[in-house]
Amino acid sequence: MSEEGATTLRRMGVGLEVVTLSWNVVGVVLLGFLAYQSASVALLAFGLDSLIEIGASAVVIWELSGRGEARQRFALRLIGWAFILLAAYLLVQTIVVLSTGHRASPGSGGISWTAATAAVMFALAWGKHRVGTRLGNPVLVAEGRVTLIDGVLASAVLAGLLLDTLVGLWWAAPLAALVVVFYAVREAIHIFKE
Repeated sequence: MSEEGATTLRRMGVGLEVVTLSWNVVGVVLLGFLAYQSASVALLAFGLDSLIEIGASAVVIWELSGRGEARQRFALRLIGWAFILLAAYLLVQTIVVLSTGHRASPGSGGISWTAATAAVMFALAWGKHRVGTRLGNPVLVAEGRVTLIDGVLASAVLAGLLLDTLVGLWWAAPLAALVVVFYAVREAIHIFKE
């Protein structure tokens, strides 16, 4: 690949990360408000996941702005730790919610935002995987998996909110988070083995 082609791909990668970063900054604020309004632990957890995604995007933008294998390894370790923090938080939160029988009162705002976020994150994850693979950048590819998890989590929270709202299954959203815990741990192990 020519240097010009690599530069173009790096710019595309940074652009994808800036979109991810911007979406999640808005999401943290909005989800904080919606979680407070509805007392939804699922929405609060999703907001905290957005904070991890903000950190991961910042790491990738930093990594794409320079070169070197040591820089890539350090960036991958940071993303691996973000996966571990996300899994630990979701596991503890799920146990607390299920053991206390906490019941949220989700509204249309949370449902709408999580649906939009799922669609946006899946599109961004695909773009990061494609650009990262073409560029040969494992950090961008790994962060694309973080974005994919964000989309999966949005889908799980959405399903839980809908099941709670439409059928009264209050435990559905926290239970769905366990799928994300498994995936996050698997990805962290994969990153640290490399």
